[in-house]
Amino acid sequence: MTNSTTNPTSYSALKHGDAIAFRDTLTIRLIQPSDLNDIITMLGDDKVNQYLFFAPADESLYQGFFDPIIENTQEAITNGVWPDSPTFVIRDQAGRYMGMAAITQVMFCEGNYEVGYQLPVRAWGQGIATQACRLMTELGFQELGAHKISADCYGANIGSYKTLEKCGYQLEGRQKDYYKLEQGFDDKVYFGLTAADYSTQQ
Repeated sequence: MTNSTTNPTSYSALKHGDAIAFRDTLTIRLIQPSDLNDIITMLGDDKVNQYLFFAPADESLYQGFFDPIIENTQEAITNGVWPDSPTFVIRDQAGRYMGMAAITQVMFCEGNYEVGYQLPVRAWGQGIATQACRLMTELGFQELGAHKISADCYGANIGSYKTLEKCGYQLEGRQKDYYKLEQGFDDKVYFGLTAADYSTQQ
């Protein structure tokens, strides 16, 4: 069963750019310009980017990707609506960066969304990714009108696909030797969850 992690009041606070409690010692809120340096630092960590096809990369590429998301987020907060690609940052009580998560619409496919999450090494193994994935899934189905949410990851990224399984996602496919790595190749695995299956799990 997938247990609810938040409520409509919390959704409203998030939509307006406020931080809400995320577990006992963490908070989560929509991405802000001040978050970018922490995100870039995380993506530069070899232990993190070994599972990311888009990292490591030049800082300017990250800025080119995240700046429009941040700008759209600021505009959406002003207008009291969800951003085009709701992207969230998690921090602890001391303000330390503990990861990010997003629920993004698939281009040209209305109602189709993708969920993603990346955490710095210090946040691994604490269930943070699972709770972040669960919240993104809730937002997709309960707030954004999704009829299908998908995700993919490296075949060797056990932590990522175990997170998806805990959140009710089903393995839907595998592309063999999709990623070329220094030590060889790795598969790309696909997971998905429909609105009907999500409703059944509640």
